[in-house]
Amino acid sequence: MYKKTRFYDFTYYNFIGTWAWILHRLAGLALIFYLSLHIWVINSLTYGEKTFNEVMTFLSSPLFKLLEVGLWGVILFHAFNGVRIVIVDFFKGSLAHKKLFILFIAAAFVLWALGSFMLLRHAF
Repeated sequence: MYKKTRFYDFTYYNFIGTWAWILHRLAGLALIFYLSLHIWVINSLTYGEKTFNEVMTFLSSPLFKLLEVGLWGVILFHAFNGVRIVIVDFFKGSLAHKKLFILFIAAAFVLWALGSFMLLRHAF
């Protein structure tokens, strides 16, 4: 039966589907933030080559290399969870949505580890 919960009752949030939903939305917001930052960097080209090179020098610091590793993880999570959502919604995947979540996140984690190794190896 349906159990009415209060906003502060965190027992409602102890489900994989709920966390997948919350993390998918947060990943989407992070990607929107990154897209805005990307557009700002490209916009710096309109101020001349010198300004663009200064911005790119700032963005090539080790801190931003680590943020690129995080961005790679956010992209993979959002993409793989999006595929899982399509399977759940259109192909009767709701019967196995927890298993699909674990499978896709494990695959995303493996790709994240390989990609992170390559990014960091190239950066340092």
